[in-house]
Amino acid sequence: QVQLVESGGGLVQAGDSLRLTCVASRLTFETYSMAWFRRAPGRKREFVAAITLMTDSDSWYGDSKKGRFTISTNNAKNTAYLQINNLQRDDSAVYYCAAGRILSILEENYEHWGQGTQVTVSS
Repeated sequence: QVQLVESGGGLVQAGDSLRLTCVASRLTFETYSMAWFRRAPGRKREFVAAITLMTDSDSWYGDSKKGRFTISTNNAKNTAYLQINNLQRDDSAVYYCAAGRILSILEENYEHWGQGTQVTVSS
């Protein structure tokens, strides 16, 4: 079955940068849209960014995410990335990678999910 495995999270200080990685297996990478969501304690899961390779590598970002967050892929490695710069305490959350057939900000449009990677930002 399809498997998505995230890595790259950890404990960082405010102002640091991180690159999260999502490796996909058993799926035709180029036919999917890849997305990142996050869930902070006590909050609903939130859309962060998504990218599709099916139409000129279009990418979308959640509110207030463009600028510090950058989503990208390496098709040869079936891997999606989320670069986060100038991390803030509010960025502390579990970050999830997801794969779906369409480019969407809605989690219900993504049928495959990873287990998540924890990002904790200290001040």
